[in-house]
Amino acid sequence: MWSTLVAFLGACTLIAASPGPSTMLIIRQSLHSRRHGFLTVLGNETGVFVWGVVAACGLTALLAASQLAYDIMRVVGAVTLICFGAKALWDARRGQQAAGEAEAEAPYRSGWSSYRAGLLLNLANPKAAVFAMSFLPQFVPSGVPHLPAMVVLAAVWAVYEVGYYGLYVWFIGRMRALIARANVRRRLEQVSGGVLVLLGVRMAVE
Repeated sequence: MWSTLVAFLGACTLIAASPGPSTMLIIRQSLHSRRHGFLTVLGNETGVFVWGVVAACGLTALLAASQLAYDIMRVVGAVTLICFGAKALWDARRGQQAAGEAEAEAPYRSGWSSYRAGLLLNLANPKAAVFAMSFLPQFVPSGVPHLPAMVVLAAVWAVYEVGYYGLYVWFIGRMRALIARANVRRRLEQVSGGVLVLLGVRMAVE
């Protein structure tokens, strides 16, 4: 049991360390404040848990089997990514200044908006659903009821990633003095926005 858990957490670490849309969004939101970054993490991990539960119930098999359903979700996910990326590029173009931080953060003042952004990005990604279906069953111990075991694994996965991505938020907060410089922040907005747009385009055309 313990060896399975260690292997599972090791796999979770490798998954979280792989750069993806959620990582870029968390970094982008953390540029505004630790609070917004952490709430984005919570939203994203809520999505991870939801997909884990859906996979445990076998519903993601329907998504994997239906090309139409998968394509619809893929297009929705691509549009979501491109919208988030375009917003980041627009903010960078406006040239946000550290002195005008109150105005710059106006769109992000609501904690719900940050949580919702993380949740929406995760739930709009069909790859996350299919991956949960293929990933979690590998770590269900033999002789253990399948459904509750997968739900528990999904919860452990989500909680573990809260801690992992929380380190990103903390690190960006520690670098705030450097990030607050207008040119650095603008460049980071451009990079994160550009990556999100490219990921969205790739999802749309694949």
